[in-house]
Amino acid sequence: MKVLMFGWEFPPHISGGLGTACYGLSKGLLYNGVEVLFVVPRMYGDEDGESIRLIDASDVLLDVNEVKYHEVWRKLTVIGVHSILVPYMSPEEFRRASTFASLEKTDIENSVFKTKFQFSGKYGHDLFKEVARYAVVAAKIAASNEFDVIHAHDWLTYPAAIAAREVSGKPFIAHVHATEFDRSGEHVNQDIYDMERQGMQAADKIIAVSRLTRNIIITRYGIHPDKVKVVHNAVMPMTQQHKRPERYFPEKLVTFLGRVTFQKGPDYFVEAAYKVLKKDKNVRFVMAGTGDMLPKIIRRVAQLRIGSRFHFSGFLNAREVDHVFGLSDVYVMPSVSEPFGISPLEAIRSNVPVIISKQSGVAEILRHALTVDFWDVDDIADKIYGLLHYQGISKMFIHHGKDEVENLKWDDAAWKVKNVYEEVVQRKNSIAFQS
Repeated sequence: MKVLMFGWEFPPHISGGLGTACYGLSKGLLYNGVEVLFVVPRMYGDEDGESIRLIDASDVLLDVNEVKYHEVWRKLTVIGVHSILVPYMSPEEFRRASTFASLEKTDIENSVFKTKFQFSGKYGHDLFKEVARYAVVAAKIAASNEFDVIHAHDWLTYPAAIAAREVSGKPFIAHVHATEFDRSGEHVNQDIYDMERQGMQAADKIIAVSRLTRNIIITRYGIHPDKVKVVHNAVMPMTQQHKRPERYFPEKLVTFLGRVTFQKGPDYFVEAAYKVLKKDKNVRFVMAGTGDMLPKIIRRVAQLRIGSRFHFSGFLNAREVDHVFGLSDVYVMPSVSEPFGISPLEAIRSNVPVIISKQSGVAEILRHALTVDFWDVDDIADKIYGLLHYQGISKMFIHHGKDEVENLKWDDAAWKVKNVYEEVVQRKNSIAFQS
């Protein structure tokens, strides 16, 4: 079986958990005998070339049927289509990011269907135009390759998957890692919601990363329950055991890792930190990540006068994340709405006890973690304090949590995804036979 998969990230260039999940799932599918043709908007040239051959679509003919596969990952090809989009960027953020960009004079439709297409690096101001451009390229790629099923990750890729299905007639799986309700609460962007709903309605099957997400898909998007399958995410095993880095400060360290946005609850982390510091001054807090709420969070830290114990690291790459986890004593994920949440699994893998919100998908499968309501800053503060000062509790969660996380394998998640592929392909073939 072969799948044409559309995503927006590929390690090491990731903006969050989506790229990590796509990478882990792709490897798991390969382990389960599924060939993967993975399409991303842009390649940077420093991706994992030892494991996979990466192809930038600007440098190759659109007919990619003759691509030779790498020995190790010989079944996986990644085609890069240049774009400035990132998977979590809102339309407003995109417009700000492209303020000085100018629209190409050549129409997309006329340029992209040349034998070999080139992007100048100048892009329009409209996020949705970029999504449409990706869909045009997707249709051409689908027409040039053979595959059994189409798999698209989140709303930015749904139009691409729909276009590919129109060209190929192959079934389409929509993989929902987050919804507009997770990102924006009740203040949804109607255009994004409409695109999400269109993709879900067009899909032959939907994979949700948690029961929490499945419920949102059914109740908020009007999708029939029989169409939605839950496949929880997993975590990549550590390739080697890292030594705990030397710590050049005596205080304990509590970490927040994620986009500094409404969805992730960074403001609740700050309020809890303030309460902990009123009891114990010998604690440091680090907020790793960037996002639209960062200026507000910095101002709040200044107002609370805890700046000497609060650090903003900015975005961290995978190696830097491992380093911070190696220094950390507690990891906190106070998300307002978290479809899954891979970072707590990565923290536990690094021997760090975790506190996670009850409003997260990972809470459905992770038993050895402390859970809180995201808004209950008193409870968050009490549990941070407890893990810092009662080593017996901390060691218990680390020991049992690590055993638990080691059993959450991408190979197993991919096996469930493969079953979904086989179901939709069989149904498609049965309908074709009957007609």
